[in-house]
Amino acid sequence: MACNCNKNCNCQKSIIKLNNVNFFREDKEILSDIDLDVKYGDFVAVTGPNGGGKTTLLRLILKLLKPTTGSVQYFNNDGPVNTLSIGYLPQKNMIDSHFPILLEEVIASGLLSRNDLSKKEIGECVDAMLELVGLSSHRHHPIGQLSGGQLQRGLLGRALISSPDVLVLDEPLSYIDKHFEKQMYDIIEKEAERSTIILVSHEMTTIASMANRHIIVDHRLHECHAAHHYVRCDCD
Repeated sequence: MACNCNKNCNCQKSIIKLNNVNFFREDKEILSDIDLDVKYGDFVAVTGPNGGGKTTLLRLILKLLKPTTGSVQYFNNDGPVNTLSIGYLPQKNMIDSHFPILLEEVIASGLLSRNDLSKKEIGECVDAMLELVGLSSHRHHPIGQLSGGQLQRGLLGRALISSPDVLVLDEPLSYIDKHFEKQMYDIIEKEAERSTIILVSHEMTTIASMANRHIIVDHRLHECHAAHHYVRCDCD
């Protein structure tokens, strides 16, 4: 849900909290003393050096990894919950492009938790998402036959198709050609009107102007409060 104070949104409510999180891998400290409070409607832009722990932070937020110490908590309007509706776009290099699955099946997999939808409704959602990411003519292609940019767009479609409350994007512009880049920005900006977004990117020129928070991760977390990182809404 987007943080728009004219639409009954409490911009001060937390949706995700990381409390004193530390993460070690093989006795090596990857993240240290991480405290992060993500509010409903936030657009959090995350940057930092390679190897600084950005992707690890996202995987902790998604509960794909468990903190060595500390906690990751989810909330809805009624209080703590175990799960959230989250759409996730991973880095392309985390996807096995040799796996025998069609593009339309990849996008449809974003609806696996929607037991309330009929087969027809799922098909209609997939059709709309293929159109949005410009891949309707590639729907029956195995992912191994797609270019890097096409696969990235398909993974974006999978992340968006369930209209999640939280959208987590890890380097969404990777492999995207200039022709689709503007459309990608438009899609993300529109999604920010209804979702909480956490986005990792090295390309921050346009992203920073959309985000209301800018996080720098280099094993520790620092939030930048420069004036140009403006807040998207003004709550009393």
